[in-house]
Parts: sequence; C-alpha cells; structure tokens
Amino acid sequence: MGGTNGSAPVAVIGAALDLGQGRRGVDMGPSAIRYAGLEARIADLGRECEDWGNVTTAVAESIEPGDERARFLREIKTTCAEIADLVAKAKGGGWLPLVLGGDHSVALGTLGGLARSAAPGGVLWLDAHGDLNRPETSPTGNVHGMVLAAALGLGGQAFESDAWPIPAVEPSRVALVGVRSLDPSERELLHELGARIYTMSDVDRLGVERAIRESLEHVAGSGFVHVSVDMDVVDPEVAPGVGTPVRGGLSYREAHFALELVAESGLAGSLEVVEVNPILDRENATGRLAVELVASALGARIL
Repeated sequence: MGGTNGSAPVAVIGAALDLGQGRRGVDMGPSAIRYAGLEARIADLGRECEDWGNVTTAVAESIEPGDERARFLREIKTTCAEIADLVAKAKGGGWLPLVLGGDHSVALGTLGGLARSAAPGGVLWLDAHGDLNRPETSPTGNVHGMVLAAALGLGGQAFESDAWPIPAVEPSRVALVGVRSLDPSERELLHELGARIYTMSDVDRLGVERAIRESLEHVAGSGFVHVSVDMDVVDPEVAPGVGTPVRGGLSYREAHFALELVAESGLAGSLEVVEVNPILDRENATGRLAVELVASALGARIL
C-alpha cells in the first residue's frame, strides 16, 4: 500500500455535493481549494498531480428531499457511486486519491471505492463531530452526520449500494480526533464500537502527537488506511469558512502537526478534505488552509 510519504502521483477528485447538510455553500468547496493553488502546491513537493474534475451532483432546488430521516439520500448515493468509481480507478492505477468535498457525505463514496478495490480498512476521522448518527437517531436528517455510521454498516439498508461493499470500514479500526460536539446516540454508539476517540479535552490533556500516533496505530492494517479531514476540526478563528463551526478546535499549528505525523507514518493511501464553505469564509482563508494541510499530509516540512 503506497503511503503518503512515498511518491505516488495524486489524483484530485472533486465532489461539489451539499445535499448532506442544511447550509448551502459547501458545493463551492472544491473550487475554493483548487483556486487556493492546490495543484501547484502538490507539484512543489515533487509529486505528480492530475485533476480528474468534479463528479456530477444534483442541485437541492430541483429535487425533493425524500425521506426526512435521511434527506436527499438517493441523490447522495448516486454521486457517491461516481466518487467510488474514480477512487477505485485511482487506487488500481497506483494513484493516491485526494477527494475534495462538498459536505462529509462524500466520504461514503471515498470509503466505498477504497473498500471495493481492497477490503474493509481503517479510517482516521479528523472532525468536530462524530458523524455517527443513523436515520432513526439523527436530529436533523442530514446525511453528512451519518456517513461514518453508514460506512461501518450501521446506517441500515438504505445506505447499501452495488457501488460499494458494506461495511467499508472495520469497526475496530476507526479513530476520531478533535471531536467536541456529539449527540447522545453517538456517545452510546462510540462506547459500543470500541473506536479510538480523542475529544478536544483529550487533545488538550495528551497533546496532538500522542493522539495522532495512537490513532494511526489503531487504524493501521490490511485493506486501506484513509484520512478524512473535516475542516471544522480546526478552530473557527482559523478556519471560519465551514458549514458547522464549533468553537474550541485545533489551532493552526496543531492541525499542521497532526497531518505532518500522518505523512511521517507513511500509512495513508488516500486523503479527503471536506466542508469548506467559501460563502462563510474570509478571503478564502479556509480554502488556503485546506491546501496547506494537504501539503503537510503529503510530506511538506518546515525544514
């Protein structure tokens, strides 16, 4: 498995999907990240980079949300099937897939494509939220808050698809870092799962290094290791342009250090950056930070 510290060429896959959440704007996230100089930054690292464009996505105004407990799920699955195809194609061709969201529901496609081309794997989830709601427990019906549960096979039949195996992720190989907003049902599920979870309080107490090293150890293994970065893991003072900001997140340096440790481990064969919302941003600061965090994950160093 090619790790991020290797020299695998990078395939950029855009997913301008905003149906998984309630606030508009994250559909422009891939453009904002590209506009901030993503390709040039990756090239600076001596990595080959090819942009495979955006998958097709439906527009909320033109469709009915369907089941209120999992709004727009049919359309989300259609888009995620395209993501899964491209991710599987990238892995098959020796590329490192870099998926740009959109909201976090794109991860269903990323993880599905990875599992299709390998076997269920492990995931490091950097996020202010757990994303472990299910249709019957979700307070909003927004799919971006259910996507990790769905990939674990806990979301019910509605999330199944010919495009991916379920579960796509080994329940014993999930680590969440930076969490500071959980619903009661997510707390219950996390206790049952035996997932590794480092809340922001844990990060404060133990430090980023220990939290990330232990998380990577926990998710390592066969199949794949994927790193999914929801930009709301970073404090909104630093990353204001996110769909669901929660105060008290990772600092600028903590976020970079976390992804430098990912690169150092050489474990991650795929990356994802989601939930950049340019409408809520200040001069594309969050888009620019996304580019820099990707660079750190791909091996950029201060010295």
